[in-house]
Amino acid sequence: MASDDEDYVYDEDSGEWLPASELTAKRAAADAVEVRDAVGNVLADGDSVTLIKDLDVKGAGQTLKRGTVIPAIRLTGDAQEIDCRYPGIKGLVLRAEFVRKR
Repeated sequence: MASDDEDYVYDEDSGEWLPASELTAKRAAADAVEVRDAVGNVLADGDSVTLIKDLDVKGAGQTLKRGTVIPAIRLTGDAQEIDCRYPGIKGLVLRAEFVRKR
């Protein structure tokens, strides 16, 4: 709930006057990108994922095998890209369609 001394801001989308904190929270929720893995599970920062197919890593000369666990992913803001770390590979970005949430 909004306190009595909070500023109100006009929300052009709804045509209503809303408390500033409520409007900020509403806009942040609208900007959030939902990332889903290959089977439809919603992914979040810090989740661990498992690869569902062998992937050749360009520039590293390595192949990540099916079943490899990638811990502590980070979402990039793109609905299909996941930033992660793996020993021996810097700047690894995976597509969400090739992983499954653990």
